[in-house]
Parts: sequence; C-alpha cells; structure tokens
Amino acid sequence: MIAPEEQARADFYGLLARLFYAPPDRALLQEIASAKMEGEGLAAAWRELSHAAAGADPEAVRDEYESRFVGTGKAPITLYTSAYTVRFTNEVPLAALRGELAALGLARQSGVHEPEDHIAALCDTMRHLIAAQRELAEQERFFNRWIAPAAEPLCDAIEKDREAAFYRQVSRFARAYFQLEQTAFEML
Repeated sequence: MIAPEEQARADFYGLLARLFYAPPDRALLQEIASAKMEGEGLAAAWRELSHAAAGADPEAVRDEYESRFVGTGKAPITLYTSAYTVRFTNEVPLAALRGELAALGLARQSGVHEPEDHIAALCDTMRHLIAAQRELAEQERFFNRWIAPAAEPLCDAIEKDREAAFYRQVSRFARAYFQLEQTAFEML
C-alpha cells in the first residue's frame, strides 16, 4: 500500500502529465477548480491554477494548447525537454533516455508518437516510479537527469509567452512542484 503523501506526489505528476500531454476538457477544469489546498508555496500556485481553471473556457484552452505547443510548422514553445538541455550537436539524449527507460522496464506505448523526452512522458514516468514504490534514490536520479535540467527553462518559456494564459498558471504550478521535489530530494 502506498503512503498517502507518496500517492499525492504520484497524483501531481499524473496531473502535470495529463495537462502537458493534451488540453484539459471541461470535467478536468472543473475538478481542478474545485480542489482546495491550504498553505503557502505549492498551495499558492495551486490556488492560482484552480482560479484559472474555474474561469477557463475549454475551447479557448484547447486553442491555446494547440497554438502554443503544437502549432503549424514549428510550435512557439516546445514541450520536448531536449530542446532545453542539449548543448552540443553530438549529444543524443533520446538514446540515453530510451536506454534508461528500458532498464526501468518501461517503453513507449504502441500508438504513442511523441518522443520520450516530452515533459508529459517524463512526468508520467515519475508517476510510475512513485506508484511502483521504486527507491527514492532511483526517483531522484531520474528526476535530476531528465526533468530538473529542463524544468526551469521550459517554465520560463511558457511564462514569458504573451499568448499563454491558462498554461502560464499550469507552468507556475509545475515550477513550484518541481522546486518542491528538488528540495525534498536534496534533503535525502
């Protein structure tokens, strides 16, 4: 049985994976809007996201997602983390990521066409590691290698985009959550 705080971690990763994989429908927006969290830090970012979800039109959020992250041609903002971490042309992060996922017993599902370095896939991998009760050291290693280096530049790109509205709040929540995870791992 997974501890409640670990289930909450897995659920937050699952929510981020869902929000970055596709725009939320009306039901998810309503669920986010109705969920309450007390406190500061992550809770403040959640309240902002909850408020944004309460006033969001699902069609407008879908249009925002498609125009900011999908677009025609090159999207204004990429959700592929390699775009934020590759420094040299000879780096092959996807090959390394695929190898690590294989070592964890994970592989891309059939019918999924997104490369594994999509932030949604990485968040879903963390959700899996937590739900499967993998060692914290293993979770930390995966987070530090694949999510942490790209989290800040990705969130910066979303927050600086003038046309991002709902996803600016998603980004702020993601940033707060990733920072909390980083701090928790550093305390290990």
